[in-house]
Amino acid sequence: MSISRSRSRLRKLKAGWRDTWLLLGEFGIPLLIFTLAMFGGGVGYYLLSSYAGEPLGNLLESIYQVLTMTFLQTGGNFPHAWYLGVFYFIMPVIGLIILAQGVTEFSVMLFNRRARGKEWEIAVASTYNNHIILVGLGHLGFRVAQELMNMDQDIVLIEENPKADLIASVKEMGIPVIQDDASHGTALESAGVQRARAIILCTQNDSLNLKIALKAKRQKPDIQVVIRIFDDDFAHALQEQFGYTAFSATGMAAPAFAAAASGVDMTRPITVEGQSMSLAHLKIEPASLLISKTVSEVEQKYNLSVVFIRRNGMSDFHPPADCCLSTQDVLAVLGGPSEIRALASDNHPFR
Repeated sequence: MSISRSRSRLRKLKAGWRDTWLLLGEFGIPLLIFTLAMFGGGVGYYLLSSYAGEPLGNLLESIYQVLTMTFLQTGGNFPHAWYLGVFYFIMPVIGLIILAQGVTEFSVMLFNRRARGKEWEIAVASTYNNHIILVGLGHLGFRVAQELMNMDQDIVLIEENPKADLIASVKEMGIPVIQDDASHGTALESAGVQRARAIILCTQNDSLNLKIALKAKRQKPDIQVVIRIFDDDFAHALQEQFGYTAFSATGMAAPAFAAAASGVDMTRPITVEGQSMSLAHLKIEPASLLISKTVSEVEQKYNLSVVFIRRNGMSDFHPPADCCLSTQDVLAVLGGPSEIRALASDNHPFR
C-alpha cells in the first residue's frame, strides 16, 4: 500500500510539472502581446520624438525608454510635446493591464488545477506507462476498475458522460478520468494509447466499442483489445478474425475483463463445494516476480494449483514441485478469482 501511495505522489509531482509547462506556454501569448506593445510603442515614440525636435539616440533607446516608463521608472526629463507626454501616462496602463491579466489567469489556473478538470486529468494520465485504458464507466466498467485496482494495475479511464457517484468513487481510487468521446482519436491520445498495454471497452454500444477498438489498433497495432459485445456469435467472430478478446453479455464478468487485460486468459468461475474456481493461463513476463520460484512456492503463496507448464513447446501436465519458473513459460492454474488476481499482479509488476 505504501508503494502504491508513493507511486501516486510521484505521478502527481510529474503531472504538476507537465501542467505548469503547459500553462507557461499559454502565458506566452500575453507575453508576446506585451513585447509587441513595447516594440510598437518604442517605434512610435522614436518617430514622434524626432518630429517634436526632441530626438533620442536610436530606436533601441526609444524602446528602452517606453519599457521603463511602463514600470514608472523613467530617468529622463519629461518631454515638452504634449503627445510625447501622453506616452508617459498611457504606456504604464497598457503594459500593466496586459501583464496583470496574463499573470492573474496563470495564477488561477496554476493554483486551482482541479477546477480545470480535463486538463489536469490529462496531465496525470501523461505520467502513465504500460497501463490499461478503460472505456466506459457504467456499472460493469466500475467493477472492472475495482478488479484492476485489486490487481495493482495502472488505469486511465475515458467516459463522456460519467455519473456523479461513479466518477467520485473512481477518483477516490486515484484513477484519472478523461471526460471525452473515446471514438475521437484525441481522447485516446490523451489517455496515452501509444504507451498503453491494453484497452478494455465496456460501453453498452457494440458498434461504438468496435469503432474505438479499430481506432486504438490504428494508433498502436500491438495493443491488446478486450471488448464487450452483446451478441455471442459476433463476439466469437471478433476473436477469430481480429484476435480481440471479446466477451458476450452472457459470458462477461468483471474479473474476466480485468484478467484478460492483464495477460491472463481466465474461464468463467464455477462453484466447487461452495468455492468459486476458475482455470487460467498466463505467460511469465521478463520482469515477473514469479521467475525462479518453484511450483510448490507458487501454490503455497497464492493458494492455487498449478495444472501444467508449457516450456519450449513441450507441455508438462504434472510439473514437479521443485520445477522453477522462467521467462516465457506458460502457466495454467486452478484457483479462486482473488488468488488469480494476485498471481497476475506479481506477473506484471510496476515498471
